[in-house]
Amino acid sequence: MTPATTPPPYDRRRLLRHALALPALALAGCAAGPWPAMPAGPGSSSARGRLQECAAAQGLDAWRALHDVNVGYAGEWQGLVTRLQPVLVDAGFRGSSQERLLPGAGLVAQDHRGPAGHKQVLRRQVPGTLGEVQVWRNGSLSADRDGRDAAALVADGYRLFLFGTLALADFAGAVNWGPPEDVDGRRCDQLMLELAPGLGFAPRDRLSLFVDREAGWLRRLRFSLDGLQSTVGAVADVDLFDHVRVQGVVWPRRFFERLQAPIPGLPVHDWRLTGLDLDRGYDAAAISGPAFSAAAAAPARPLA
Repeated sequence: MTPATTPPPYDRRRLLRHALALPALALAGCAAGPWPAMPAGPGSSSARGRLQECAAAQGLDAWRALHDVNVGYAGEWQGLVTRLQPVLVDAGFRGSSQERLLPGAGLVAQDHRGPAGHKQVLRRQVPGTLGEVQVWRNGSLSADRDGRDAAALVADGYRLFLFGTLALADFAGAVNWGPPEDVDGRRCDQLMLELAPGLGFAPRDRLSLFVDREAGWLRRLRFSLDGLQSTVGAVADVDLFDHVRVQGVVWPRRFFERLQAPIPGLPVHDWRLTGLDLDRGYDAAAISGPAFSAAAAAPARPLA
């Protein structure tokens, strides 16, 4: 599957010059990101209403009735980012993946496969806390702090990319309007909010949701990456394409990530949903170890 538009070309030499300056930018605190000013106060009631409308348009009632979500991914990393962020990319292990989610239990489990072998991640979200993560590499539990921080950030990010506004339907903080943008030829409203806790082990992160003015679906997510020491101050966009409705819920099937700061326009990752099925009925134990078991073990059903 391909997006309706091809991501724009980029100038490698210009981006390389930015990359060489990256440490200086980080030390100088210049990577604050392309954010509009966030108004103080309780937020906009109309922006909050728009967020709830978009969640309903994506199938909120059907999503809340789901027990488990099973997906498969495949994709390609851009070469420059693998050198700039080797811990986050973890290219030796992050090639194709299978993911199992229990939305009601706050659990995300990921089975990553790459040239270096098998990485298994279990991310447990606990409301009001930074939650927990466990990482196994080729069957052995890892104690590497940076690797665990990166795994938690990736798991939380992928959950948000897949679920979109559904994951934020009960968000209790302030929601504000930002300037609209065009995404893939569609006019999108911008909804701005701050997550606390943030993605992974970040105390807080900032998000902008670009929602299709007509359909109400999420088309672009802009987010800070403060959950990993090497990415503090960075900002990225993920564009979502090729939506499909399955069991009453709208799911994106194609994803494209690029940096917004500190290297604007740098392509990061292009990936796609290769499989999706729902409600197998397994319990948390089936996804809580170094490999999936029982009804969670089979790959996600391939998409037509």
